[in-house]
Amino acid sequence: MASEEFRLVSPAISNEGKLPRKYTQEGQGAQRDISPPLEWYNVPEGTKSLALVVEDIDAPDPSGPIMPWTAWVVVDIPPTVKGLPEGFSGKEEHTVGIREGHNDYKIPGWRCPKLPRHGHRFQFKLFALDDKPDLGHTVTKERLMEAIEGHVLGESILTAVF
Repeated sequence: MASEEFRLVSPAISNEGKLPRKYTQEGQGAQRDISPPLEWYNVPEGTKSLALVVEDIDAPDPSGPIMPWTAWVVVDIPPTVKGLPEGFSGKEEHTVGIREGHNDYKIPGWRCPKLPRHGHRFQFKLFALDDKPDLGHTVTKERLMEAIEGHVLGESILTAVF
């Protein structure tokens, strides 16, 4: 039944799927590079933790091919948590146990790349896991993807365009 589907949404992303400027490096004033609010529904039964990966899936590699750019990694999200508020990234007072991994700038937290042109798609992927993966001290998308192989109970994707 569609209403029971594991869903990821953002109240800040319009029905047209537009990612507002304040969540990018093109934001103005203090309203810049803030992590967007996210909400999720119908977490699969048996979920022990959630993990989020956000990528610019249209990022150009200077040498040519399109190479996804990791903007944010969040792990160890308890299944009882129903979302992340706007500006969650970088806050010291994270919900107990939630950790932010390193993005492709090699720093933890949300960092939207400065885009050479508009029209890039940002893919927010939320994974429901049957275990809490052991990721060590430094979390990266690559480390996470390797650790969750065979442990994904559900995946929800939200795509936004900037």
